[in-house]
Amino acid sequence: MKAAVRLETFLEMMSAERGASENTLEAYRRDLEDAAEFFGGRLDDLTPTDIRRWLDDISARGFVASSQARKLSALRQFFKFLHAEGLREDDPTSVIDSPKKTASLPKTMQEDAVLKLLSRAEAEKIEANDYAARFAAFRLHALVETLYATGLRVSELVSLPVAVALRNERFFTVRGKGGKDRIVPLSPKAKEALREWIASRNTVPSCAESAFLFPADSESGHLSRQVFARELKALAARTGIPAAKVSPHVLRHAFASHLLQRGADLRAVQQLLGHADISTTQIYTHVLENRLIELVTKHHPLAD
Repeated sequence: MKAAVRLETFLEMMSAERGASENTLEAYRRDLEDAAEFFGGRLDDLTPTDIRRWLDDISARGFVASSQARKLSALRQFFKFLHAEGLREDDPTSVIDSPKKTASLPKTMQEDAVLKLLSRAEAEKIEANDYAARFAAFRLHALVETLYATGLRVSELVSLPVAVALRNERFFTVRGKGGKDRIVPLSPKAKEALREWIASRNTVPSCAESAFLFPADSESGHLSRQVFARELKALAARTGIPAAKVSPHVLRHAFASHLLQRGADLRAVQQLLGHADISTTQIYTHVLENRLIELVTKHHPLAD
């Protein structure tokens, strides 16, 4: 079986058995094809020495440690698959150490900056002077309010079903990574923004008939992550916030950080974000540490 065939079989397994998303599968494909190109089309007969040479090469190409670790992780999964299927007797990645990643805090936004962003999005609905501008403003406001209210991944947000906005409930169910369902909250402001968006959306027949909350004339049938990210950065610029500091993922981090700052439990935030492991959510422990310091400073009898 050629390496290319085994690669396709591996990706099919990741999709069918592991429930890997399209984005995850695309990342695996890119990383494994990068390795195959380095080895002249070889992939399934690599040795630990081969893999170390490849890691040295991608390091020399300027990939940071986190990107190197991701690429190695893809190769690990591929060789685990080959070993499990009896296509290799060993796993050459088992003796390879992962590149050391420096711990970095997630980029986030202060509460006042998020509120300014939301206020700007709301104001633009009133300021819009033609139908197309109003339609875009209602959609963007609904997207931003919903993202900050729920902490959804951007892929989850843009692909929401329209039923989310048609129910008058405080929570809804979203299907996340690995096909796992979770419950997320919907604030009154987000519900109102969605109600107004639905009224605007339903004036366009092609949109009114769509099963997606944010329909678009695209292959997927819904708004793309890239389009929303561009619109969000443009909104940030109009708000007076550097566009480089704002993205859908930054707002997701803001959702988590602000909850923790206001006393939310780390386990609850883990469930809301859809993290499979609490260790992923622990990137926010700096927020908890700051809050504990503030509590001690304010309330301990010897703090003065």
